[in-house]
Amino acid sequence: MKNISFIFAILFLISCNTIKEEKVETSEVNSVEDFDLYTPSEMSLHMNDMFEFNEEIKKKIIAGEPLDDFPENFLKIHSAKLSDAKNRNETFEAYSKTFIESEKEIFNSASTIPLKDRYNNAINTCVMCHKTECVGPIPRIKKLLIN
Repeated sequence: MKNISFIFAILFLISCNTIKEEKVETSEVNSVEDFDLYTPSEMSLHMNDMFEFNEEIKKKIIAGEPLDDFPENFLKIHSAKLSDAKNRNETFEAYSKTFIESEKEIFNSASTIPLKDRYNNAINTCVMCHKTECVGPIPRIKKLLIN
């Protein structure tokens, strides 16, 4: 009886030290259709470009460096394709026109309004427009303001 117990104890210890191999099953993806990837709209990409440009303007204003000319590609705001769920409306059109005017004013060297104020006015126009439709980027846009 002692021999049987001893054999079971050894078998138990051996079985505890045995490494189990886990078989991981993988499946192949047959097509891109299996994923629902986000594709940014033309307008979204354009707004990201405008954000980056305004980041550079902010740095130049803070550093006291001269500004380049008004970027004509900003005018794409009137024609860039919006995401499928969005449509141009009167509010968007009004804000986009005001934004372009405000942005052009930044580059108006004859203006009597301080450059920092002109810049902040343009950025605040972005914030006001986004409050009416697409509120997600507002915290990011507010980071462009010069305090």
